Order: sequence, then C-alpha cells, then structure tokens
Amino acid sequence: MNGWLLAAALTLAVGLAAALWGVAGGPLRRRVVAQNLSTAVACPGMLLLAQGYDRPAYVDVALVLALLGPVGTLVFARLLATELAEDPPRARGVTWAAAGLGAVVVLALCAVTGPGREMAKLLVTGALLTGGNVVASRALTGATGEPGAWGRGPLPWNKP
Repeated sequence: MNGWLLAAALTLAVGLAAALWGVAGGPLRRRVVAQNLSTAVACPGMLLLAQGYDRPAYVDVALVLALLGPVGTLVFARLLATELAEDPPRARGVTWAAAGLGAVVVLALCAVTGPGREMAKLLVTGALLTGGNVVASRALTGATGEPGAWGRGPLPWNKP
C-alpha cells in the first residue's frame, strides 16, 4: 500500500462515515447536507485512488461525480424547498472543509502529474467539485446563509 492509497482510504473512511451518520437520522437539514458531503468526499477519494492505482479512468469517474453530485443536491433543494424553509441547514463549516479537501487533493495531484492533458482534467475536476459544492450548499441554506432567508436568493426558482 502506497501513500496515495492510504490517503484515499482515510478520506473515504472518515468522510463517508460522517456522511452516513448525517444521512442515517436526524432532521432533514442535516440529511441534505450529508448527501452533499458524500459527493464532495467521494470525488477526492476517487482522485487519490486514481493516483494510487495508476488508473487514469478513475479520474473520469471523479469528473462525472463532480459534475452530477451538486446537480443532485440542487434537485433535493428544489424538491424540499418548503420543508427546508422552516428549518434551513447551516453548512458553512462543512462546505468549506469539503472544498478545502478537494482543493488540496487536486493541487497535490497536479504537482505530481505535471503539465499536460491529465493536469487540465484534474483542474477541471477540481473547479467543478469546489464550485458545485459551494453553489449546492448556498442553495440549501437559502443562498444567503441567514435564518429565514429561504426564497430571497438569486436562484431561478426563488424569483417572484
């Protein structure tokens, strides 16, 4: 087992355990944040596995996950808008921790990979992962993060 595989195992074990704990029970606001966290942790885990096993195809899986994960969270935010308006989630710390993890993993892999096509793919994956996680978290918290601000954000379905 090399260092990349160990980092992947720790990332997936700790991150997905936290997501599973959040999804398993508790209020709706914690469950939707945990669903968003699961994608934000699985994607860096896949990138680390790609480097550890020397399998570039895993980067493609991470790219698709970084693209579709936040879209799923936005669907949940739209479908559960009424319930989330009563008790909006507060996910600022989790959002920035997941975004930081993704950025650190992508930058470390870019340093190892060097310039080229693989580095460009890693940077696109990192941008989608970080940007998608932040946008999805903002959608869950009502776009401003203020209690009671649900429905006043700049998202298309929140316009009067």
